[in-house]
Amino acid sequence: MRSVLTPTVLTREEWTARTAAHAARIDRWTAPHLERRRRGEAHPVLDFLFTYYSETPGRLRRWHPGPGVALAAPAPHADWRWYAADGATVRLEVATFAADRGDTVRFVRRLLAATASRPASTRCFGLHEWAMVYRDTGTRHAVPLRLGQAGTDEVVEAHPIRCTHFDAFRFFTPPAVGRNLLQPTRESQPELEQPGCLHAGMDLYKWAYKLSPATPGELVADCFELAVEIRELDMQASPYDLAAHGYAPVAIETPEGKAEYVAAQRGFAERGAVLRQRLLDVCDALLR
Repeated sequence: MRSVLTPTVLTREEWTARTAAHAARIDRWTAPHLERRRRGEAHPVLDFLFTYYSETPGRLRRWHPGPGVALAAPAPHADWRWYAADGATVRLEVATFAADRGDTVRFVRRLLAATASRPASTRCFGLHEWAMVYRDTGTRHAVPLRLGQAGTDEVVEAHPIRCTHFDAFRFFTPPAVGRNLLQPTRESQPELEQPGCLHAGMDLYKWAYKLSPATPGELVADCFELAVEIRELDMQASPYDLAAHGYAPVAIETPEGKAEYVAAQRGFAERGAVLRQRLLDVCDALLR
């Protein structure tokens, strides 16, 4: 039987302040993206957060209180899906949300718990991006390769490829697939995902919005901002020359670049562990 908890009630002043703070925080990233889109411009680093991931800027900007928190009425949330109003307050209907989205919640919980149970591996050096253009005449982004095609291929051939993340591995060029020490599949994702993987860290944002509106807005924003920082490192360590966009390379083909990459990777893994646990707490609140 689902336990019934007395919700924390936020006054109108409290929840309107948190709503405004969330929108302002998200606008730092969504406003430039929307302006670029209006002008027909593309950003090879930051647009990824809005094209690869399916959450729209409008939905990302919308603040939610999360389970166990009620809002003093009136609140616009009353008209949103999975919310209910009792006259005095508005709150997420946890039982209804769990009934409708229980399979998703259970999958996310299983994946996050499995990932958290493993040590962070930090020896991949971001070579998944290099494997995506290995022996390829075209590139995935409209920017030049920093070392040229021949130099890029030499880096791939000089290193073992240790990618554990299926959604990176599936973009490897055919000649690069066999060079990976693992052959990840969608089915093996819960068995291979590990917390040192940059893409697993970025995907915390995906799981945060997949659980929305049950994910508190502050947690979604925390996951999004971590994803932005990880994406920037991911592309700085890639074979692309992004100097025109203001990004200095992390030259993972050198000992110094490898050390810089691993240090940043460990920091992201530590921050990701905290966010992963917060997302697990949301799952547990929904499945209680």
